[in-house]
Amino acid sequence: MSFVRRLGASLYARRRWLTVGIGVKRWLVVLFAGAAVFGLGWLSLVDEFPVTGGLPLWGRILIPLVIGGAIMLLAVIKIGKNLVEPLRAPQGAVVDSLYEYRQRDRGPRIVAIGGGTGMPSLLRGLTEYTSNITAIVTVADDGGSSGRLRKELGLLPPGDFRNNLAALARDETLMTQVLQYRFGTQLDGDRHDNSAEQGLHGHAFGNLLLAALTGITGSFDEALLAAQRVLALRGQVLPSTLENVSLVAEIAMSDSEVVEVAGESAIPKAGGRIERVRLEPELCRAYPPALRAIFQADLIILGPGSLYTSILPNLLVTDLAEALLHSRAKVVYVCNLATQPGETDGYSVADHVDALRRHLPGDFLDVVVANDNYSIPADTGGGHTEFVPLGVVEGVQLVTGDLVDEARPWRHDSRKLARVVLKLLA
Repeated sequence: MSFVRRLGASLYARRRWLTVGIGVKRWLVVLFAGAAVFGLGWLSLVDEFPVTGGLPLWGRILIPLVIGGAIMLLAVIKIGKNLVEPLRAPQGAVVDSLYEYRQRDRGPRIVAIGGGTGMPSLLRGLTEYTSNITAIVTVADDGGSSGRLRKELGLLPPGDFRNNLAALARDETLMTQVLQYRFGTQLDGDRHDNSAEQGLHGHAFGNLLLAALTGITGSFDEALLAAQRVLALRGQVLPSTLENVSLVAEIAMSDSEVVEVAGESAIPKAGGRIERVRLEPELCRAYPPALRAIFQADLIILGPGSLYTSILPNLLVTDLAEALLHSRAKVVYVCNLATQPGETDGYSVADHVDALRRHLPGDFLDVVVANDNYSIPADTGGGHTEFVPLGVVEGVQLVTGDLVDEARPWRHDSRKLARVVLKLLA
């Protein structure tokens, strides 16, 4: 029966080509007519051929060849336009869409590892140069809308995935607004009512979309694949692991007191200085496509993002850290522009690097990229930015530059960061 259904579907699909008005059949007829006229040029080599009789030999050959060739060229152009028109982007010519697609398709294979709101800034800049981008994202988030869906539905936390899907979407501006929209908020999505814990209040639409796709497809990784097709992603977003992990931190409250705090969202609120973080369970398996992307990469980028709650949870997946040790690609760490309250208060770039090395099975860092523009006022954009000072970074190449988004100095400028990172491939 399955064979009969497939055969029936195949015949139905072929029959659709006979539908009136799709603009293909008429031009196929014109193409065949042009080929017939073109063929007269060769048949005219026979002097007795009646259609071209009376013309000199060169006329009997050249005139049908020119007319037939022109007819065939027109038919081919029309058929090609009618076939490609439904597939091209709404704006721009077909040739522009094809050129951009091919240029990005030939771009370098880049893997970005992290999560949170920092990594999308990098991804937005990279999409101008390549579509061979893989974002590997932490699954340790347990706060906000993601935490509620994780508790209520047993779902891997979708929030960090939503942010990176929006950054890689073809129509990134519109998709960001749609995916980041929170129910029960103002239209700009800047504020939401944390007191409303019932129904849709506080949930981001992108989180609910991934939850729905997980229910439809049966698994979170299949839901990500479906979302990537729907959003026409210029790259892919993968989890570092499919296991339900929690982040646990050892926090020094004083010189003599060290406490353990469980939960990614609770760690920055605990106070004190983070000494070490780990996953529970500690032995969790990496997601195989993420490992494959690492081994095929030309460049691997850690961050930008929260050091302890976005970047390190990925690197604590043992298989993934081992893959980084054995990858042929250059491994780059992009340090945050600003210190993060509750995580990296008072940290320099060197302190960030030391924290990474303290948690890793081996030293696989090749380059550290850091900001050296401290001229933007701290209160720009309504915040109070405390820039991360450089410090003395030993045992690794340090690349510095102006990476600041001047409107929001706590964030990287996407284009500036992408240019600096891609120069490392040269």
